[in-house]
Amino acid sequence: MDHVATIAALKALSQEHRLAAFRALVAAGEGGLAVGELREIVAVPAATLTAHLNVLRNAGLVLDRREGRSIRVRADYARMTALLAYLTENCCAGAAGACETPTDCC
Repeated sequence: MDHVATIAALKALSQEHRLAAFRALVAAGEGGLAVGELREIVAVPAATLTAHLNVLRNAGLVLDRREGRSIRVRADYARMTALLAYLTENCCAGAAGACETPTDCC
């Protein structure tokens, strides 16, 4: 992941409801959630959630698929992992494997 994609992802996550939606999708696992289920969790109107999901989609953080009449949304774990890797690539002075968690650097 490059700095442009990282900035887009962080910008997408910098809004309260988008962050809550993304965290709910991460917690839901690979199966994700139907948009209606996610709307209940985030507690925003349907049109507002659609707008938030579009921002998250454009940042590459969520994926969706149609299942009959509903749409299921899930976190893009590969993109999330790439974001975390980019943010922590210089952890422990860039020594690969030197720290198991970012707190090991402190």
